Amino acid sequence: MLGPAAQRLRGLALWSCPLRGSPGRPRSVCVREGEEKPPLSTETKWKDRAETVIIGGGCVGVSLAYHLAKAGMKDVVLLEKSELTAGSTWHAAGLTTYFHPGINLKKIHYDSIKLYEKLEEETGQVVGFHQPGSIRLATTPVRVDEFKYQMTRTGWHATEQYIIEPEKIQEMFPLLNMNKILAGLYNPGDGHIDPYSLTMALAAGARKYGALLKYPAPVTSLKLRPDGTWDVETPQGSMRANRIVNAAGFWAREVGKMIGLEHPLIPVQHQYVVTSTIPEVKALKRELPVIRDLEGSYYLRQERDGLLFGPYENQEKMKVQDSWVTNGVPPGFGKELFESDLDRITEYVETAMEMVPVLKKADIVNIVNGPITYSPDILPMVGPHQGVRNYWVAIGFGYGIIHAGGVGKYLSDWILHGEPPFDLIELDPNRYGKWTTPQYTEAKARESYGFNNIVGYPKEERFAGRPTQRVSGLYKILESKCSMGFHAGWEQPHWFYKPGQDTRYRPSFHRTNWFEPVGSEYKQVMQRVGVIDLSPFGKFNIKGRDSIRLLDLLFANVIPKVGFTNISHMLTPKGQVYAELTVSHQFPGEFLLITGSGSELHDLRWIEEEAVKGGYDVEIKNITDELGVLGIAGPRARNVLQKLTSEDLSDDVFKFLQTKSLQVSNIPVTAIRISYTGELGWELYHRREDSAALYDIIMNAGQEEGIDNFGTYAMNALRLEKAFRAWGSEMNCDTNPLEAGLEYFVKLNKPADFIGKQALKQIKAKGLKRRLVCLTLATDDVDPEGNESIWYNGKVVGNTTSGCYSYSIQKSLAFAYVPVELSEVGQQLEVELLGKNYPAVIIQEPLVLTEPTRNRLQKKSGKDKT
Repeated sequence: MLGPAAQRLRGLALWSCPLRGSPGRPRSVCVREGEEKPPLSTETKWKDRAETVIIGGGCVGVSLAYHLAKAGMKDVVLLEKSELTAGSTWHAAGLTTYFHPGINLKKIHYDSIKLYEKLEEETGQVVGFHQPGSIRLATTPVRVDEFKYQMTRTGWHATEQYIIEPEKIQEMFPLLNMNKILAGLYNPGDGHIDPYSLTMALAAGARKYGALLKYPAPVTSLKLRPDGTWDVETPQGSMRANRIVNAAGFWAREVGKMIGLEHPLIPVQHQYVVTSTIPEVKALKRELPVIRDLEGSYYLRQERDGLLFGPYENQEKMKVQDSWVTNGVPPGFGKELFESDLDRITEYVETAMEMVPVLKKADIVNIVNGPITYSPDILPMVGPHQGVRNYWVAIGFGYGIIHAGGVGKYLSDWILHGEPPFDLIELDPNRYGKWTTPQYTEAKARESYGFNNIVGYPKEERFAGRPTQRVSGLYKILESKCSMGFHAGWEQPHWFYKPGQDTRYRPSFHRTNWFEPVGSEYKQVMQRVGVIDLSPFGKFNIKGRDSIRLLDLLFANVIPKVGFTNISHMLTPKGQVYAELTVSHQFPGEFLLITGSGSELHDLRWIEEEAVKGGYDVEIKNITDELGVLGIAGPRARNVLQKLTSEDLSDDVFKFLQTKSLQVSNIPVTAIRISYTGELGWELYHRREDSAALYDIIMNAGQEEGIDNFGTYAMNALRLEKAFRAWGSEMNCDTNPLEAGLEYFVKLNKPADFIGKQALKQIKAKGLKRRLVCLTLATDDVDPEGNESIWYNGKVVGNTTSGCYSYSIQKSLAFAYVPVELSEVGQQLEVELLGKNYPAVIIQEPLVLTEPTRNRLQKKSGKDKT
């Protein structure tokens, strides 16, 4: 049963109204209907041409207009179908926080808050920004571990964050019931802002710097011209744009459909409750910090002299507005709300009353139930879209207020300078593909909404909507033998279990049930032979008259000879690492390019864009879903494969980094002698429908050699010991290849003026400030994952990029970026893990020599003896 105050929620009339700001106190969330609405656009001019057209006048779209215009872009036009803030912006709770579990999203949050702090002074518009701080509450030991885990990742960031004791929490928020509280994660600069006033201030700034904001001006048609420009149609007239940006909120799907795209977005109903004045709140001398009760799954903040409370229901209770997905958003919907549904939030209200007892006697003055847009993984989609020229998106914002300022700056920098200002691949719209069906999107949106406050473990897996249609030919064979991971729609084995072993998914901040099985797989590859499903790789075929010229422009390495493969990197104009691929020259002028699963469309977009920009005569085909890939690795790999093919696989005939087309027991494959394990091995590319048969043949042929499966966790341990870098960890758009230790793959003396070459020469001439190093550390039952703080003499001096347990030396192993002066072998450092600093030492890499290197040294030793 609900308490008396919660009972008063039933039958309450719901006011539909815009938010208004109030500078002196926490603002009123709502004003009564009938108050004067904000004026519509007074702009009378119209432009026939625009550099950038932004579609959508919520806080994100207006922020982008502000940033582009302020940075000097001429002819920035924003088109809004009704009025600014219509959609999800006007009814948002307005929370702002420096915190985010993702490393790069912290930068977006930071840029947003720093902008909001100065926006009122810059524009003269009140924004109603309050910064009383926020506290995340830990009421279980696992939550305390989670806070420690997050603290290890904050030392090398600019944001303030602390773990505080219960006594400090009670001092800051005296209205809490402290019985269950163990600790708090405190961010001093957090708070909340009035979304309406924020958007109006951004709009004032955008106009001040020359942007044109037109509304009402609904976009009715978008047509791409052969030269890559767009014709944008509205009832007020048409406009030619060099690029368009979809920032249309819950209308983003409709905008996408105009050009044949199905953006994986779904509207979710989110409710929050506002109370009237509470005497205990009114008596306080300072504003309460925002509270996030993670186990209770709600946020709570002060609203004038009352409280505002917003829960995130579990996936069974939460409401998806699926009729909008099926039938589209109702044409007139803009500043309307849904009817409140108290039954959905009853248990959360009672939990909040237990934690904040004054709520029990509070009167409820309003329930807001409005639509917010979710992507499948709860993160927005930001950046240029693959497959459509000059079409950018800034959509899917479940938390648009805190993201708006930073995303506007991020996109503005990218548009103006031709490359992202920092790595943010987790927001890449191209992380989704044709496998992202409406059914999948709904299942994941439900899961993501319900998991808003779930414990954020390392190596987390979420299982709703799986498997997709994108399964390899081995899925049915392997699914009962292993723990699968999700990779760009694919299911891929992480680790395998044997009879009697614990097969359950047991995420932890400490070593867990996969630790021993992964060790067995590691030994399998090092001592015998293992097989791994690598089908999720992104795979492209490039051929044509200009294919070599195009790849010479794109890649910092030389183009391999026909029949050979190399590791190559695409760099940004500023010399950062945009991507790492293997390039195989299969036939004269025809190439097979391989990239990681999460980089498939991210890399393809870059390649296609450069091909079009330079007018190269090439054919680029994405063959990711057509090909399966099996990896076979270990000292006995050659013995197994040689039984199945007439091709000579001896070391002198089939050399390392060579590629050949051959038959494996009558199944055609493209075999590349390469392995991310660093051991003797091949990657076998074949028709996806042949995967099961090829796997069975290889496993049967390898019985005498003791063949067995291995997964990606073991492969990660093997590659780290060999000091193989991984894109997204050791290298990305935040790093250059020189500091990442990739000099071997960068040919500054090659004739072609590849993208980033001149910038890299300047970086080399100036000298590096930091270097990637390999280090070992002795821990107890916890291993580095990446992004942990590196300490020296009581100060944070760098960060890890990835790590694991080394089964060869029985210590933890990690890559880390440290200042050049601290990068020598033997240097003593400390790595922070779960609130404790562990001694670490930089070692000579690699820890374990690769098989080709061992083989070469053995041959050299033999010649020397002769």
